Amino acid sequence: GGGLAGCEAAWQLLKRGRAVCLYEMKPEVFSPAHKSPLFAELVCSNSFRSNSPENAVGLLKEEMRIMESLIMESADITSVPAGKALAVDRTLFSQYIEKKLASCEGLITIRKELSDIPENSIVIIATGPLTSDKAAKSISRITGSEHLYFYDAISPIIDGESIDYGKVFQASRYDSGRGDYLNCPMTKEEYERFWHEVIDGQEASIKDFEDKKCFEGCLPIEVLARRGEKTLLFGPMKPVGLIDPKTGKRPYAVVQLRQENKTSTLYNMVGFQTKLTWPEQRRIFQLIPGLEKAEFPRHGSIHRNTFINSPALLKKTLQLRSHDNIFFAGQITGVEGYVESAAMGLLAGVNVHRHLDGKELIPPLETTALGALVHHITNADHKTFQPMNVNFGLFPPLSEKVPKKERGKHYARRAIQEIENWKEKTR
Repeated sequence: GGGLAGCEAAWQLLKRGRAVCLYEMKPEVFSPAHKSPLFAELVCSNSFRSNSPENAVGLLKEEMRIMESLIMESADITSVPAGKALAVDRTLFSQYIEKKLASCEGLITIRKELSDIPENSIVIIATGPLTSDKAAKSISRITGSEHLYFYDAISPIIDGESIDYGKVFQASRYDSGRGDYLNCPMTKEEYERFWHEVIDGQEASIKDFEDKKCFEGCLPIEVLARRGEKTLLFGPMKPVGLIDPKTGKRPYAVVQLRQENKTSTLYNMVGFQTKLTWPEQRRIFQLIPGLEKAEFPRHGSIHRNTFINSPALLKKTLQLRSHDNIFFAGQITGVEGYVESAAMGLLAGVNVHRHLDGKELIPPLETTALGALVHHITNADHKTFQPMNVNFGLFPPLSEKVPKKERGKHYARRAIQEIENWKEKTR
């Protein structure tokens, strides 16, 4: 595919002297969201988010610049004013990438839909979140249909340090032990206020090609709430089997938080998939006891997104566990965002180059943004895996204790040194 990940992977190989055959189905076939025949088309936004290395996505961009990323080169050259964010002129951005790739010796571009994945060649699959039906069938055949998903139903992720632990308790339903969940207890009055805000909350718009019928199996919390004032009490907010140790009684309602990673820096709001806008999510969910100051590394969403269950399928090298010659890259691996998608293309390109030379494939350390992201998508719980943006909650903790406002600077300093070392190791 000729999206951001496919173009970045191709560039990393071409600049190392490799020959690349790049398939792109446009303009023969367009997805429901794509309009331009150009490579690396930006569909939903022209923003690459924060440009500060003290922010996780800004740090990822800086690491990609160090790795001589074509996507970042184009973004920097075609940037438009956007404050502290990096935004681009969409058309110039795509044109620059297409011209740069076309100028490389060794590139063959085939403008047709590739429906059958060649299993005896070295292949990078970067078909994106709107993978065509034909390609999806071929991917499903290789990976197993149970490992391929077509819609995200994502609950928000909470920064563990922003939770008020004095107001929550740890327990599982009917479990006398410590339990696996953090529970935010609510009184009747707190629940009723919350319910009213949810049903009146502003929702994000659904794209024309996203059919609400597809969401029936995993309904947004606001849709459940509108079915009746007590519907949530029999669904994700049911208090049955839970006793608040502070009161010795069962709460009227609870919101459960599930630990998202081993370091307990991230917690998932169980059953809170939502189409509420991001500002509304912050406003309404901060009404929940214990979450008054909650920070959201990832907001909830429901949208069309083809992705594989990477923790069950991929090595840290982005190779299929069952086929060493097949690599995945981009959003189909379970990352969210333009930058994250392109970063996976960069990693796939570097790894394929070394694979062709018969060299050891060396994953970037988890102390880098690139390494933290690929570690998450290949080591998360495969039973509950959902796509994720890069955020500092994915990083190993710092060895020294520093004020929260200073952590981004320390994460960046550590990561930049490590990515420089990784660059030398993977030449």
